[in-house]
Amino acid sequence: MSAQTREASRFFRATVSTVTDLTPSFRRFTFTAVDFDQYGDTGWDQRIKIVFPTPTVGLDAMPTGPDWFSAWRALPEDKRPPFRTYTTRAVRHADREVDVDMVAHDVRGPASAWIERARPGDEVLIFAPTSAHEGVSYGIDFVPPARVDDILLAGDETAAPAIAVILEQLPRTARGVVVLEVPEDGDLGYLPTHPGFDVCVAARGGGERHAHLVPMVTEVAGRLVPDGRGADVEEIDIESQILWEVPRTAKGGAALKSAAVYAWLAGEASGIKALRRHMVSERGVDRRAVAFMGYWRLGRAEV
Repeated sequence: MSAQTREASRFFRATVSTVTDLTPSFRRFTFTAVDFDQYGDTGWDQRIKIVFPTPTVGLDAMPTGPDWFSAWRALPEDKRPPFRTYTTRAVRHADREVDVDMVAHDVRGPASAWIERARPGDEVLIFAPTSAHEGVSYGIDFVPPARVDDILLAGDETAAPAIAVILEQLPRTARGVVVLEVPEDGDLGYLPTHPGFDVCVAARGGGERHAHLVPMVTEVAGRLVPDGRGADVEEIDIESQILWEVPRTAKGGAALKSAAVYAWLAGEASGIKALRRHMVSERGVDRRAVAFMGYWRLGRAEV
């Protein structure tokens, strides 16, 4: 076995084979690569990075060594290939195929420009786990206790692919609620069903972002969360800091053995900040039972 295949994660050079519009806002890209039989499928909301070529910077400019991120940061800004974070939607090792669902919207940057124009034959780099990966994956943020009564999954459209994978992989005996805000009415049917979950999806249309997400989560939390005593939660300046809290043990496992409710909340930072404050400070949910991921900020690039 080569050193490359023993790596727990690495870059795969992949080619678009199929582009499928699932809904007005969700576009599925099926990628192929000769070495996708080595692509790791660690499940749940496993994060991956996709590097996009631009008209001025090609994929070959991307550092791909062990310390690739530091090398990328050291490049002049106009020489850096852009990348964004996504979730593996499906892997078919025998066919050497990987599906990634992306949000198609007005062109605002290099990622949305690529999503708009990409066709079969176009190439990207995908940084993902390999089949040699063992043990805890810190790219997975869905880390519920072994015993939980109800699971709350909530977010905006950027979190929808991860929520979809979680719903598909949870046992049929799991129960809970999904709260999702999507751009348009045509997106309401994106998520798969689960027999134990109530799915509350609303389209904001031309309305304000979070206009549905925050009040819907607040209403659901009032039903799921027993009366608790609020805890002080330090405020995070989302203009300069990343709002990202995933409770784990020192070995990477769930922070609690059991909980009445486990909440996974992901999306644009200002909405997640409001939900974080509500769940912990107002509802009194144990912080060890809530994962918050405000992984993007409206009007700002990822890195």
